[in-house]
Amino acid sequence: MNAITTLNGTTATITVRGDIDLDTLPPLRAAADALPARVTGLRWDLNCTCFMDVAGLHLLFAPTPPGRPDRRISVTGLRPQPLRLLRLAEETNPATFRLDRLLYGSM
Repeated sequence: MNAITTLNGTTATITVRGDIDLDTLPPLRAAADALPARVTGLRWDLNCTCFMDVAGLHLLFAPTPPGRPDRRISVTGLRPQPLRLLRLAEETNPATFRLDRLLYGSM
């Protein structure tokens, strides 16, 4: 797994190349945690992510830890399997896993 971070004003894009699973979750979280406080929008570009397990749900829907800035989270480039996982999570618990917020965030 490889992740590339780009900044554009107050928006950051983290492009993930590879699967998102329990092994890759910590470095992805670290990449998001390392963003400057001025970043208010975080876009996850998953064009090169063919597989995502429940770790991806933790990455995309984790509550903001105390003392960290709130960020609008969005996702782009969802491949079929990660999209199926997100849809299943939303069907199972729509109050927690709001796919429309990720796909149509105001970024």
